[in-house]
Amino acid sequence: MITCISPIDGSVFAERPTLTLAEAKGAVAEARAAQATWAALPLEDRIARVQAGVANVGAMNDAIVPELAHQMGRPVRYGGEFGGFNERATYMAGIASEALADIGIEDSDSFRRVIKRVPHGLVLVIAPWNYPYMTAINTVAPALIAGNAVMLKHASQTPLVGERLAEAFHAAGVPEAVFQNVFLDHQTTSDLIAAKSFGFVNFTGSVSGGQAIERAAAGTFTGLGLELGGKDPGYVRADANVEAAAETLIDGAMFNAGQCCCGIERIYVHEDVYDAFVARAVSIVEGYKLGNPLDPETTLGPMAQPRFADLVRAQTAEAVEMGAKALINPALFPQDGGAYLMPQILTDVTHDMRVMREESFGPVVGIMRVSDDDAAVALMNDSDYGLTASIWTGDAAAAEALGDRIETGTVFLNRADYLDPALCWTGCKDTGRGGGLSVIGYHNLTRPKSYHLKKA
Repeated sequence: MITCISPIDGSVFAERPTLTLAEAKGAVAEARAAQATWAALPLEDRIARVQAGVANVGAMNDAIVPELAHQMGRPVRYGGEFGGFNERATYMAGIASEALADIGIEDSDSFRRVIKRVPHGLVLVIAPWNYPYMTAINTVAPALIAGNAVMLKHASQTPLVGERLAEAFHAAGVPEAVFQNVFLDHQTTSDLIAAKSFGFVNFTGSVSGGQAIERAAAGTFTGLGLELGGKDPGYVRADANVEAAAETLIDGAMFNAGQCCCGIERIYVHEDVYDAFVARAVSIVEGYKLGNPLDPETTLGPMAQPRFADLVRAQTAEAVEMGAKALINPALFPQDGGAYLMPQILTDVTHDMRVMREESFGPVVGIMRVSDDDAAVALMNDSDYGLTASIWTGDAAAAEALGDRIETGTVFLNRADYLDPALCWTGCKDTGRGGGLSVIGYHNLTRPKSYHLKKA
């Protein structure tokens, strides 16, 4: 049984039975049988149905927003995820014809030589709870457009999301067997992967979860896309716009209660602007309102589960014991407790502290003073993770040169915490492997097939 415990009040918000292994294998067989017919449809037809499904999700948004608050705690004032959801799906639909086009080598009287891109067959998408619509659509839309069938296994914290997506896409003409929302336990999921049920598996989640997917897939040659943990840094150079840097980096650290794959978890500031940056960062956080996410005045809701908040509390307490200074007064956030976690800014931090090395995934950020670019790069690279890095400076050329030295998947200049669907969403080190969205996303969701045809 999948159970969603609402972080608002600890009540059971939704329960769903999981499929048995036999039932899950039956669903796989149905998807595989239906996929060939789906792939045979004209590309324009598949695109139109996916776009109609996306529009159907938009029509549900008034109901979806409070559902998300109940399931994972994001305040209703932010209006849900449809803006980013629609942007990503629309972009991928727009580039599909070019991204999936044949690569012609020769078409003469003697030979036709061409490389085609063909679907893997059945794609399993294992989606997370923190941005449950946007993370799912990253793969669902291009996988369906490319001619794959898709099985979506959503996180137990957000079980209604997969149901909403299935309802929307089925109403748009995507066959039920081609896009299936399934509730699976971990063992059944691993068993299906080990049995070569899927041509490709996309997983967004923890490092340990990604390792479990790799173990299940070992020896099967199943393609994998893994976006795992992060400890994304920001660097503010001496010539940066301090106000803009503080506004964006602190929002990147605190929005969604810090529960963002590419959230800012550590900030390095040049000593010349350090004091001004810290002062502005503190004033921003002091203006937040922690509370019930159904209240439109709330700017910071609860974390998805109390145990997630307890991890951040432990990291913060350990850092303070080791000499860090906590700058935010707890009296400003009286609701702190359980899943409700007050935001915190830490200074006098070092990389000996867990809060600067291990993923926090919560509303806490450490700020360190640095003397120059070399010191900042060394600290940014002193991490097991590599998803994004944010540089703040008026010198674009210097930022790009710094970006070349940073071990990361995306380099931002004067912005943070944004996924551009035209660029490959990827990571390095323990953040994972593969890449989503962009032309490269289509390449990962298909395989090349070569035709060497000698004409009679």
